[in-house]
Amino acid sequence: MKAGIIPASWSPRLLSVARIVIAFLYMSHGMQKLFAFPSDGKAETVTLMTIFGAAGIIETFGGGLILLGLGTRWAAFICSGEMAVAYFMFHAPRSFWPILNHGEIVVAFCFFFLYVAAAGPGPWSVDAALMKKE
Repeated sequence: MKAGIIPASWSPRLLSVARIVIAFLYMSHGMQKLFAFPSDGKAETVTLMTIFGAAGIIETFGGGLILLGLGTRWAAFICSGEMAVAYFMFHAPRSFWPILNHGEIVVAFCFFFLYVAAAGPGPWSVDAALMKKE
């Protein structure tokens, strides 16, 4: 059987890389809600005691935990759930099709975080470092 382009031994490391990159992208959505940063000059902050404020907190701090790989499975599970809620509350009512309701990134975040909740953070994470110490 022919080996793939990238050796299978790299799978755990690439999981860590994907976790870091995707968590950074996810965090930027939360930071834009909470701090209007990064911004094209049009972004405004949300009110904290609203569903959008809660989303901003989860995205910023949950994304930060996932990025670091700290409490990763729980943080990823919560973030996956937040994305499912966002999709069904705000995107799905517009259209069945994610491409039409602008929910593609929400679905991608949801399922990636669900995968991370099951698979764990990979070797390049605070969680992995803490497990080595035990």
